[in-house]
Amino acid sequence: MKAERIPRTRTVPHTVDGETEFIEETEYDEVPAAPRDWDQVARVAVTVMAVVLLLAAVSWSTASIGSLLSRITFAAAAYGAASAFDLLWIMATVARWLLRTDPQRVQAAIRSGRVALIVAMVAIVADGYVSGEPVIGAVGACVSALAKGGTELAMLVHAKPLDWRTQQWLDKRRARLNAQLGLLPVRRELARGEAALQAERSRLDMDATDAGSGNPDSGSADPSGSGQPESSPPPTLSALNPASLTTKDAVRIAWDSGIRDDDAVLDYAKNLTGKAHSPDTVARYMRILRSGMAS
Repeated sequence: MKAERIPRTRTVPHTVDGETEFIEETEYDEVPAAPRDWDQVARVAVTVMAVVLLLAAVSWSTASIGSLLSRITFAAAAYGAASAFDLLWIMATVARWLLRTDPQRVQAAIRSGRVALIVAMVAIVADGYVSGEPVIGAVGACVSALAKGGTELAMLVHAKPLDWRTQQWLDKRRARLNAQLGLLPVRRELARGEAALQAERSRLDMDATDAGSGNPDSGSADPSGSGQPESSPPPTLSALNPASLTTKDAVRIAWDSGIRDDDAVLDYAKNLTGKAHSPDTVARYMRILRSGMAS
């Protein structure tokens, strides 16, 4: 019986000139070697042969279909388009492998692969007919079918079919997970919409509060009582005078400066504009700004 040596490391004391240190020492234990897994060897061999057959079929079909298409276009474009026939079949095969545990969706991948194979075989036969060699065209189509059929056999070797009860359990778990994943973009969209709506409401509330508070700082009243808007003077440098700032402007400047306490904002606004402001008005503006930040 074959044996296998397994290394094991342990710490042992070692003394030199009366000084003892702990060092690592490696020992080897011999245990019976596991028998070769011939099933795994066979699976690997089937996979390698399927890949070799697939490469041969792809090369042949691309060359044949490219030769057919090059009669009416450039060679580079013809062979590039010819590769689409096999690339579609390869995509369908990969999709079939990924969806192997989903019996419903995997059927679409199977049908797509079969359609791609049939179309490629027809194109190969057409190339042989146009070239005056119908027998070669038919044989080339059979080569493509046999090679891709070998890939189907390799997939069957690696497949792990589930019983009906386990398949139902898996389908229910996948359905719940897919529902949660599908709702993620919708939830993000709703969150963005609610945030934009809240910000717009906060802006409108600030404008309405400033216009309807009767605060002399707003400067929106018409002293002439004529009902016509008072003509505003042309902009000059005097507009930069802090005394002309409204309570809303002063609160916004304090907020942008990082001040969050209402009393501190009230003092800041007084020092900035040189006049007293209503504590209730300042507190109302601060509540609006906080609600906008929370949204």
